[in-house]
Amino acid sequence: MTDNTQPVTPQEAFEMLLAGNERFVTGIPEHPNQDAARRSQTAPAQAPFAVLFGCSDSRLAAEIIFDQGLGDLFVVRTAGHVAGPEVLGSIEYGVAVLGCPLVVVLGHDSCGAVAAAQTAVSDGTTVRGFVRDVVERVTPSVLAARAAGYTDNADFIAENVRHTVDLLLERSRTLSHAVEAGKAAVVGLSYRLADGTAHLVTARGLEMPVVSASAEPAR
Repeated sequence: MTDNTQPVTPQEAFEMLLAGNERFVTGIPEHPNQDAARRSQTAPAQAPFAVLFGCSDSRLAAEIIFDQGLGDLFVVRTAGHVAGPEVLGSIEYGVAVLGCPLVVVLGHDSCGAVAAAQTAVSDGTTVRGFVRDVVERVTPSVLAARAAGYTDNADFIAENVRHTVDLLLERSRTLSHAVEAGKAAVVGLSYRLADGTAHLVTARGLEMPVVSASAEPAR
């Protein structure tokens, strides 16, 4: 199956992404845009409908859990979805150059980066190498969650997603201006490994967040 219609508004892009996740969850994926025709169509140029900035966890394969195909998603992934200059530049490229109307920050339960940051805050345990940099970048989210009185791991994950969304908009004028102009939206989702659902944590720039089987309002 090859889909030649691409969403042009942030709302349409978000609805398309959630529809794909719903197909994945219910076990009836369409596997769109994964054939030879799509390969030939996208070879000269790409026109993805969303930037997907997610955790590097091997269980978060974006095109699979959102039932998309070649040329549909511009994917950027780091452990704990921590954002440095390279990440910001990649996201800006997706929005400003490729014209993506949607940026998604995707976190998930049982995130090792968040767990390591929680341990570091609780007992001062540190890790070696550049992994320490990842933990340090996640630590502000853990501190904010603790200050808010959160104790459930889901709340810590959601706080890390919210923190990343806020950071992207604060540090990238390109992204914040696109949101202010109504040309793009930034949403944060939390993925559940056991059932495959992606739940809405926060949304910036959408007229009205979609409520479906695979999305729920943030707490």
